[in-house]
Amino acid sequence: MEQQLQLNDHNKQEHPPMHTAEHILNQTMVRMFGCERSKNTHIEKKKSKCDYYLSASPSEEQMAEVERKVNEVIGMHLPVTAEFVDKDHVPEEIDLSKLPENVSQTLRIVRIGSYDTCACIGRHVANTAEIGIFKIISYDMENQRLRIRFKLLQE
Repeated sequence: MEQQLQLNDHNKQEHPPMHTAEHILNQTMVRMFGCERSKNTHIEKKKSKCDYYLSASPSEEQMAEVERKVNEVIGMHLPVTAEFVDKDHVPEEIDLSKLPENVSQTLRIVRIGSYDTCACIGRHVANTAEIGIFKIISYDMENQRLRIRFKLLQE
């Protein structure tokens, strides 16, 4: 039996390549800096932003490495898949803290190869090869909040 996916109006407007790139950026930040995934994200087709909370400002070299690593993952041509899982059986490494209290018992888990796994109702590409080139436009650090602004370029 195929599950019907219901997306709210905001998520219907998301740009799948940009949204999928945001997932990869989140996992890259978690791996490189040990921070949480962004809980303040704004995704648009032309440019997007994510906020991360860090104890120290990253260096220019570290930010260049973030961009390089995201593009490396995109270049791996990883499959992007989704499955429905009962909320009580979600693997414990998946952060459910962004979900509303009244979330349904069945959650949609999105996987980007073996690189990233998270609960998400947004739209995604089928393969990271569809994303394009990830480019950090700018970033700034204020009160331990790192804001990264980024866009996607076509190859």
